[in-house]
Amino acid sequence: MLYRLLHSNAGGRLRDVLAGHAPARRIAQSIAWLRRHYRQPLRVERLADAAHMSPSSFHVHFKRVTAMSPVQYQKLLRLQEARRLLMTDAVDAATAGHRVGYQSPSQFSREYRRAFGTSPGADHRDLRSATSAAMT
Repeated sequence: MLYRLLHSNAGGRLRDVLAGHAPARRIAQSIAWLRRHYRQPLRVERLADAAHMSPSSFHVHFKRVTAMSPVQYQKLLRLQEARRLLMTDAVDAATAGHRVGYQSPSQFSREYRRAFGTSPGADHRDLRSATSAAMT
């Protein structure tokens, strides 16, 4: 199976990534940084500079690897962490939004609803109810 993969259309890119020379490797390092620092304001120019790419090249390669822009990726990380906080910690929606880096509760609520199809408050109630029902 490995032989087939390495000789497929994606084989060249996979070899480059494994060798550590491809832009995908530098993007992977940027993704790791974003995962550690998702709460901080995002400066794409700094990420691009750290990856030794121009901002436009960084955007192209980042989107090729993740299927989203760096800002969209950071937003997804923040929203997933906020949802985890709502489910596992005794925090309200505004607190969860603030903890993951949102300054505006209304922006957090709007983006949360777009991502998960429900408001953070309703999701918090539903997730907590489901958790307590499962424990009884």
